[in-house]
Amino acid sequence: MEHSDKSSIDNLVARYNLLKGEINKVIIGQNDAVDSLLTAVFSGGHCLLVGVPGLAKTLMVNTLSKALGLSFSRIQFTPDLMPSDITGTEILDENRQFRFIKGPVFANIVLADEINRTPPKTQAALLEAMQEKAVTVAGKAYRLDEPFFVLATQNPIEQEGTYPLPEAQLDRFMFDVKLDYPSFDEEMSIVRETTVDKEANVNVVLSAEDIINYQRTIRHMPVVDNVCEYAVRLVTSTRPTGKGDTLADKYISWGAGPRASQYLIIGARTHAALNGKYSPDIEDIRAVANNVLRHRIVRNYYAEAENISTDELIGKLILEL
Repeated sequence: MEHSDKSSIDNLVARYNLLKGEINKVIIGQNDAVDSLLTAVFSGGHCLLVGVPGLAKTLMVNTLSKALGLSFSRIQFTPDLMPSDITGTEILDENRQFRFIKGPVFANIVLADEINRTPPKTQAALLEAMQEKAVTVAGKAYRLDEPFFVLATQNPIEQEGTYPLPEAQLDRFMFDVKLDYPSFDEEMSIVRETTVDKEANVNVVLSAEDIINYQRTIRHMPVVDNVCEYAVRLVTSTRPTGKGDTLADKYISWGAGPRASQYLIIGARTHAALNGKYSPDIEDIRAVANNVLRHRIVRNYYAEAENISTDELIGKLILEL
């Protein structure tokens, strides 16, 4: 690895710690979720935040966009939302010319709030933007500004009025991050801090250009063969073989695709860089495994009957490797 890349990673660690300090002015607790969110951002991946209402998912994303100095837009997904409400629409102006009015997807950070409250047709409007970083309206493609992240919040599927995200849409998200309730002490702090008349001032720590440069540095990190091999073996172990003798055969009806292997390596690189390492190891793969694989594994009837969660399955698969 070149000396300039090493100094860039050292620099990234310092800025990362500053960034977390700014976010912690507003967000109390949820350290793992904040770390995961930042790992996705520096990896250049989209992120799904899953948790019950009231866990500060929206506030977390909003605070992140302020500290990163990026343009931010929020789309509240509802059952009557139309695809054009996301991408934008063409209007006939006073000169009888068609003019494109950009929708809220034209921002660096797009918060898709309660993404599973809208029908699949509208969910699909985000697909092209997430994959191609462009939007096509009336046959014309419009590029989105870089960096571009979709950070979507989702209520647990069991709740009323939700539409499960299709597998193709889920696969576009690099991470699926679970938010839990705060601890007793954290909730005490939340109540103390948020029920008085004061507002935290969040300083800008990074620019769009900085983020793109750090993403580039992370992509240049060398990865040794045994780490790549470990990632692919882990992903392969989630796929049922049909022979009936593996954990996947017993509990999984659908395993992770090749995109999971790619995201494990990119995520491990970023995790390593944010922890001051110049190359990822197997521990870095394990650190991001749950977030990468959680939404790419479909449990079968036996797993549900035995009440084995997807996270438990991933843990068992890691132990078997």
